Amino acid sequence: MRLLFFGTYDASAHPRVRVLRDGLAAHGARVLECNAPLGLSTAGRVAMLRQPWRLPLLALRLLRCWAALVVRSRRFRGGGSPGRWPDAVVVGYLGHFDVLLARRLFPHVPVVLDHLVGAGDTARDRGVRGGLRGRLLARLDEAALSRADVVVVDTEEHRDALPEAHRGRAVVVAVGAPDDWFVTVPARPVGGPLRAVFFGLFTPLQGAPVIGAALARLAADGSPVQVTMVGSGQDLAATRDLAGDGAGVRWVDWVDPGDLPALVAGHDVCLGIFGTGPKALRVVPNKVFQGAAAGCALVTSDTAPQRRVLGDLDGADPDDRGGGAGVLVPPGDAAALAAALRALAADPARLARARSAAAGLARRSFTPAAVTEGLHGRLVAMLPAAAPPTDVPRRPS
Repeated sequence: MRLLFFGTYDASAHPRVRVLRDGLAAHGARVLECNAPLGLSTAGRVAMLRQPWRLPLLALRLLRCWAALVVRSRRFRGGGSPGRWPDAVVVGYLGHFDVLLARRLFPHVPVVLDHLVGAGDTARDRGVRGGLRGRLLARLDEAALSRADVVVVDTEEHRDALPEAHRGRAVVVAVGAPDDWFVTVPARPVGGPLRAVFFGLFTPLQGAPVIGAALARLAADGSPVQVTMVGSGQDLAATRDLAGDGAGVRWVDWVDPGDLPALVAGHDVCLGIFGTGPKALRVVPNKVFQGAAAGCALVTSDTAPQRRVLGDLDGADPDDRGGGAGVLVPPGDAAALAAALRALAADPARLARARSAAAGLARRSFTPAAVTEGLHGRLVAMLPAAAPPTDVPRRPS
């Protein structure tokens, strides 16, 4: 099976693309790429939605990338040469526009859209509310979804939130962790302060102010916890204000993606998300998968998708698929988060159990090959058992 990864994604900045690419390759697919990175982060794209006068810049950059994609895609399409067409095209992360071009360039080939985030959903989470912009983003999501033969989402809740017309084409593929997150570091000596890390954008989804309030509580009672906070975003100032000037907190604006796995692996605990909005209640963030792969204990919010993936370290619900690898606290509850960190700091044996459980779950279930098994099966089922004797494959009905 020949799969063409297509679009303006940036695999170095967004590990989701690498997880899909490497996972499908591990299942035996021949993976090809036609890529022209746009050079804008999710935050940058949303900033343009808040400042409409900057949209012409986005349009210009997108057109330049599309021109490059059109030229580079020629070797994968048409020309009457057998074997040039891919069996399927996978449009990478943030491909709401790219899927429109992919459908035009590859009209007879199945198109897979990684719909990890909806345009409207992400904008609402970052403060873009309703009005004309909201309606336009909803139309963009609908246009993107309608062009895809397979829609990839990250949780069952995300699938259920899709418009009903598109749910039947959805495949759940957990975010997973790229191979470079499965790092091996020397075991930290027992004793000393608990070391926890948070990394990501400071957006409402993350609930970073909840972490800030928890840090203030820990500082007030002298709990032996040191926390590294990595990232920036709209809630950073509020988070720092809530945390106060207590000792034991290190603020880092940026870490190179290549250095992040080792930095996280040097901590005991990886903090997940603690937001209370609709989106926060239906996702499992990348830091949960990556932190587990790096061998950290996981402390995150007790939501249906996170409990399903991780299970609860202390309350083994027989229906939990994760098998008890997460320390779960109520969303938005700073007191509960502080108590969870305080308890781990006071009990080295429980901390070791939490780290071991998370690392074991990651090795079993969070690798690229593990998370893409269902997607690979869907693609195999879509394709003909034998290639038709034509140069242009037919799009499955």
